[in-house]
Amino acid sequence: MFYSDELIEEVRSRSDIVDVIGSYVNLKHKGNSYSACCPFHHEKTPSFHVSREKQMYHCFGCGVGGNVFTFLMEHENMTFPEAVEELAGKAGVALPERSMSKDEQKRADERTKIKEMNKIAAGYFHYLLKTDHGTAALAYLTNRGLTDETITKFGLGYSDKFSDDLYKYLKSKGYKDEEMIKAGLIKVDEKYGPSDRFWNRVMYPIIDPNNRVIGFGGRVMGEGTPKYINSQDTPVFDKSRNLYGLNLAKKSKRKGIIFCEGYMDVISMHQAGFDNAVASLGTALTVGQVNLIKRYTDRVYLAYDSDEAGTKATLRALQIMREFDMPARVISLKPYKDPDELIQNDGKEAFEKRIEEAVSGIMFEIDILEHNYNQNDPQERTEFQKEAAKCLSKIMDPLERDNYIKSVSEKYNIDSKTLKETVTAYGAAGAGKVDTSIFRPPERRGSPEEEKEKQQLKTERVLITWLINDNELIPVIKEILTPEDFTDTVYNGVVRLIYEQYDAKGKVEPAVIMNHFESKEEHEKVSSIMQQDFGVEIMSDEKSGAITDLVKRIKRKSIQKKIDSAGSDFNLIKELMVEKKSIEKIKINVQ
Repeated sequence: MFYSDELIEEVRSRSDIVDVIGSYVNLKHKGNSYSACCPFHHEKTPSFHVSREKQMYHCFGCGVGGNVFTFLMEHENMTFPEAVEELAGKAGVALPERSMSKDEQKRADERTKIKEMNKIAAGYFHYLLKTDHGTAALAYLTNRGLTDETITKFGLGYSDKFSDDLYKYLKSKGYKDEEMIKAGLIKVDEKYGPSDRFWNRVMYPIIDPNNRVIGFGGRVMGEGTPKYINSQDTPVFDKSRNLYGLNLAKKSKRKGIIFCEGYMDVISMHQAGFDNAVASLGTALTVGQVNLIKRYTDRVYLAYDSDEAGTKATLRALQIMREFDMPARVISLKPYKDPDELIQNDGKEAFEKRIEEAVSGIMFEIDILEHNYNQNDPQERTEFQKEAAKCLSKIMDPLERDNYIKSVSEKYNIDSKTLKETVTAYGAAGAGKVDTSIFRPPERRGSPEEEKEKQQLKTERVLITWLINDNELIPVIKEILTPEDFTDTVYNGVVRLIYEQYDAKGKVEPAVIMNHFESKEEHEKVSSIMQQDFGVEIMSDEKSGAITDLVKRIKRKSIQKKIDSAGSDFNLIKELMVEKKSIEKIKINVQ
């Protein structure tokens, strides 16, 4: 640890986990905790839970979990010291200067060098665009209607037609092959050697919200394929958590953010005055991108291409937005394919009007449904109305749902009373459905010995959960079980810390225990224990019997392990056999 336990705990105690995670994820208060769709994997049913009482989070879907430091480490790709420093700065806690470990220093140097190379490459590409080498590329951009000011604003450039041009340039600057490979700027072929990842392409630097060049997009000149390529993921670039143009859009005075599909859409929209436009980076909209945009706005417009692929992308995006309680409106581009084409043909005022006329995501989905059914056929019209009702049944707010029912009934000539009854029926059918798969025991696999080991670990895990949720059990259990009685090394450490905390403070603080574990695997393992809740009230006699049984199993296994390793020490074996026999007398009474 670079900082003392006391200082780390001061930072953690001043950084409420609900407030911190709530700045990234839309948390909903539910019972004793807060829940949301997990920011680390795509899901439809919220399984991500945050406990203010325990200052812990855990996803029962993908298994991630930990305390407030863990969250920043996972979500922002930080080291533990970096997470401490980030939260200390926000909490106003002064930290002493520290020296980095060798691994930390290596990682920091690597990231710095990649950013340096990206910046140099962006400058070089921009320079080439204005030379004889970039004549065709510059003509392409100006023919698309871009001004010199816009080209400079976005740092657009050109990668030369020679496949090792950037490689030689960076080599002349003193960079090594392995560094350029790590940055994703060159690749190496066993037969032909090193070559540029981007060559003979119009270049679009990808700039993060802090104005650092983190990657590139490149459009091929001529008929080559693929038409567009993007940087591979690197230590400074994750395409699923970044957006093209966000560095400029975040400063816009316009309301909301407009999502487009491509680089040129964003650039032409900014040039026309719609400087709140962004685009995903060669992928469909991701959870990470929605989490990113939530930091800057609560209003989103979708201006994806009007073709079939664009419509599918819009529907996917609406689904993700809804899961994160981000209401989105859809801008109609017809008869044009994309925003760039619309603006080039009809001008800025026409697009402004399209924004004003943008429809809600729900109405867009129902409109798409209408076109999928023959409205003159009674059976197909009935199917359409059922699908529309299912769509409306997803709206949780009663007032909002009633307003949509009224609008849909009027627009599509459906009896409002019948539609409301159908929507209510579909809503009731879907209500209370819980994905119970996470509670099902795993399928039996492996040898009988492996299955016994799994059962033992489950026994230890359940008992630790009891100790976390009911601290009054600790002094009772402590008289019978030592940390060493727990076979799993992580569980062993957790129990030791539970005992120490209880002796010192008379209670257990789960988030403090988490500070003593560093790896991602350990954090997930510990958080899964501490965030578990049995969810039902258990009578005291049933609880006493259950805990007694758990304690006996753990103690029995621990003694048997000692017997197995005692070798030919018959006196020790005799003592252990007596102790093992006495286990049957254990009886724990819980009030």
